[in-house]
Amino acid sequence: MRTPLRPLARILKARERGENPDAIERENRRLRGEASRDHARQRAEGRLLVMSVLFLAAFMTVGLRMGSFAAARPEEPQTDGAAPVIYSQRADIVDDKGRVLATNLLTHALYAQPPLMIDPVGTVDKLVKIFPDLDRDRLIKDFTGGRKFVWIKKRISPEQMQAVHDIGDPGLLFGPREMRLYPNGHLAAHVLGGARYGTEGVNSAEILGVAGIEKEYDKWLRDPANDGKPLKLSLDLTVQAAMEDVLAGGMKLMNAKGATAVLMRVKTGEIVSMASLPDFDPNDRPAPLLKGDPSDSPLFNRAVQGMYELGSTFKIFAVSQALQMGLVTPDTQIDTQPFRFGGFTIHDFHNYGKTLSVTNIIVHSSNIGTARIVQKIGPEAQREFLGKLGLLEPTPVELIEAPTGRPILPKPWSEMASMTIGYGHGLADSPLHLAAAYATMANDGRRVLPTLIAQGGPRRPVKQEYGAPEGAQVIRPDVARKVLAMMRAVVTRGTASYGNVEGYQVAAKTGTADKPNPQGGYYDKKVISTFAGIFPVTNPQYVLILTLDEPSDTSGKIPRRTAGWTAVPVAAEAIRRVAPLLGLRPEAKTPDVLDGIQLVKSSGDGKDDE
Repeated sequence: MRTPLRPLARILKARERGENPDAIERENRRLRGEASRDHARQRAEGRLLVMSVLFLAAFMTVGLRMGSFAAARPEEPQTDGAAPVIYSQRADIVDDKGRVLATNLLTHALYAQPPLMIDPVGTVDKLVKIFPDLDRDRLIKDFTGGRKFVWIKKRISPEQMQAVHDIGDPGLLFGPREMRLYPNGHLAAHVLGGARYGTEGVNSAEILGVAGIEKEYDKWLRDPANDGKPLKLSLDLTVQAAMEDVLAGGMKLMNAKGATAVLMRVKTGEIVSMASLPDFDPNDRPAPLLKGDPSDSPLFNRAVQGMYELGSTFKIFAVSQALQMGLVTPDTQIDTQPFRFGGFTIHDFHNYGKTLSVTNIIVHSSNIGTARIVQKIGPEAQREFLGKLGLLEPTPVELIEAPTGRPILPKPWSEMASMTIGYGHGLADSPLHLAAAYATMANDGRRVLPTLIAQGGPRRPVKQEYGAPEGAQVIRPDVARKVLAMMRAVVTRGTASYGNVEGYQVAAKTGTADKPNPQGGYYDKKVISTFAGIFPVTNPQYVLILTLDEPSDTSGKIPRRTAGWTAVPVAAEAIRRVAPLLGLRPEAKTPDVLDGIQLVKSSGDGKDDE
């Protein structure tokens, strides 16, 4: 009960004493006000205490959450439910000197909200003028129907964005996003592959790799844990540009259907250049072929996916193995008279006499001599040796297409098959297989594995199935040096004479193989010509494999298709162009001495069979 402001008993007593009754009312008002203030203060203090506890709890929760984030391992955001998280950042790809091969560029997407549009039909007419590839009737149907959202363009240029902005229709809106940009256009297209948009939103879109390095390292390139660190390749941009330029010119000059080249460091297996023609622009990647020959598509990587019978370049392996097994020496005389085996006659393009030394079998590229040597080796031993060189399994190079490059093996691996394999028929490999095997020989016989990732980069673990382990001694060093001496003789006085680049001591082997006919047998006038070279041979540093598909040199009276006339001149020009870019200084002209064997140049004309 509230105390009255003028209690009757106190008022009567105050009047009896002659006091003013109003003083009692003022006192009661003061006491009531003080009591009200005390109550309000207590209530405010209680509320402040509750709020302080709540704020303390909130700060503790946020602090604990931030601590858990700091201690946790960074991971890419995962999508869940109907509102996926879109992570659009993607790391750059650079060459071995840090020059950009692939990067991201901020751009915009164009979309429409038809309910907000003022003049849908007029807007469509203006859009078609800016983007002629748009379907006018379809857009009118979308804008005037019941749709509330319509994608118009997933990627537009700043100029196009300004033109759309000038239309002034409030229903046309822009969404920021990143696009994948390849600033060098066609350069290294088959290595890089290309990218596309994955999950898309109005304000962002994730970028996914679709082929090549972009696909193989897709997760790594999108991983926030890498903090935007670029993926560094072993490619050299200037060397790649020079190689593609020479290859394109050689392909045109030799009337070839296609061409490919691989330049690899001998010691590390790093691929300095990998080119395949025809090629494409990864900024505007074409659609894949749905029928016909896959190699007709510019997307086809001939260096990795192209399985070819590489002709006489395989003779080096037969001689290497025979030397390794102690069956022959460089001077051993081998019967080179034609002979029949299994209903087939093995013969040479020219008659080289009754016998040739092992060295001259390589120099003159004798099929008969190589077949005789392989007979000494045997099919099982040959298969085991080629397997150690990695010629019977896909290469472990870091491209998504690599597993599809599976060698085509004979069934069964008979004695007849082993002889034809010895001189390059019956087993199909890619130019990259050949590059790795030749690098192993040039590396004193220690196994070399091809890679596109620069030293110290995130290389993929290599499975044991890809041949002997990296660094394993497949060929004895003394045997490897003898083989290099024979290859140098091929350049100074054999089928690769046009590949003798002054000052760079090139050693090489040529190969010309008839091209298989899908209907059965082989074409009469279609070949695969190959140059397999090592330079400088006195201190092997680089391997170059260059292959032309269906070449034909028409500069003479009759078309010439063998590698000595087609692949070798193109390879020689490639070495002249790239050697200075690689930092190789021309050597002074000195006699060729390898493993105690002095090579004397004679008049090679490139006309021998390969």
